[in-house]
Amino acid sequence: MKRNVLVFLLVVLIGTFAVASGQQSSDAKMAEEERVLTLLVDNATSLTGMIAVADAFEVKTGVKTEIELRPGSAEGENLLKTRLATGEMSDLIYFNSGSLLPALNPERNFIDLTDKPYMDNISPAYKQTVTVNGKIFGIPASSSAAGGILYNKRVYKELGLKVPTTWDQFMANSEVIKQAGKTAIIGSYKDDWTSQLILLSDFYYVQQQVPDFAERFTKNQAKYSTEPAALQAFYKYEEIQKKGYMNKDYLATTYDEALRMLASGDGVQYPMLTFAFAALNDNYPDQIDDIGFFAQPDNKPGLNGATVWLPNSIYLYKNGENTDLAQEWAEFYVSPEGLEIYSKTNKADGPYVVKGVELPSDTPKGILDLMKYFDEDRTAPALEFITPVKAPNSPQICVEVGSGISSPVDAAAKYDRDTEKQAKQLNLPGW
Repeated sequence: MKRNVLVFLLVVLIGTFAVASGQQSSDAKMAEEERVLTLLVDNATSLTGMIAVADAFEVKTGVKTEIELRPGSAEGENLLKTRLATGEMSDLIYFNSGSLLPALNPERNFIDLTDKPYMDNISPAYKQTVTVNGKIFGIPASSSAAGGILYNKRVYKELGLKVPTTWDQFMANSEVIKQAGKTAIIGSYKDDWTSQLILLSDFYYVQQQVPDFAERFTKNQAKYSTEPAALQAFYKYEEIQKKGYMNKDYLATTYDEALRMLASGDGVQYPMLTFAFAALNDNYPDQIDDIGFFAQPDNKPGLNGATVWLPNSIYLYKNGENTDLAQEWAEFYVSPEGLEIYSKTNKADGPYVVKGVELPSDTPKGILDLMKYFDEDRTAPALEFITPVKAPNSPQICVEVGSGISSPVDAAAKYDRDTEKQAKQLNLPGW
């Protein structure tokens, strides 16, 4: 009898142990499954560097990063705002630095990173672009970049052209290219955000001629339609369109198709940000050294320089379930180890904004073209980094003037009216 009882108890214990072990195994599996972070990125951004850093973070911590893609431009911004409003946001969010950030209400939605020790290694110029009401909310996602003209050096050499330093020289080069049967200036207005580059890259000349324009623009004391230095960019669109320098299908051409045209030499000059070198390197590695960069020129005597974009940023959603993991991820991303991994897998678009991180030796030659503007102090930050005001419908306005639908003066006036809406939404004084 005693033996039967002992056998029964042993069976019960084994069963209990098995159930407990199974439960523990199940709990462990669930815990493992929960160690996943989500990162929301627009679909025009090169992911190579981010994925490499995320993979290294997974090896180090076991935490996987799942990337979600969203549309770019206004459609993507509206989707982002909707997800924040409904609480259905990813743990990490890739988004602009500068003027568009306040519209996401960062104090309500993002983790305050001001006191993180790694902030001591990040440049003040960058931190200014992700600071709202004295609090820092972002980490740099990449290197800085510049807006200007990407051009095919091989075709330039074949046609005997020199890099222009004035707008008239740029137009003369474009005429030679057109007469050679090639597209002089590539337009890719199907992705409407690309239409803004002529307007945005021209800000170097506004800044040099009207140093307080951004401050007065923020206070509703300066306008694009009434300040000649600012209005000039809209006339550049008109001249390019009237002279027929763009590809005939520029309204249907995408950003990816534009890069193919530039790499092949079918199109020779492309108003674009230097971040395009990452995509060119990924997709056209054999042609990457054919592509150069020069600052968008102007006819103002003695002025020739580049407008600089500080890096887009990664923000941490503070109302999610993985805030501690997200902060650990961010710290690794901007660590020397994380940035070394990033720079080895994603070519730099310009200088990095973290101390001690240098451009790797295999940096594309087009990026080295850009560096001379930094070395010679011929750069200025883009307007969107020194004012919270930016026209939300800027892409559509630029498409209209760039395709001849609007006159330069009408487009500038429309831009001013569009900025007014945003300024009032932000409750800026003076509007």
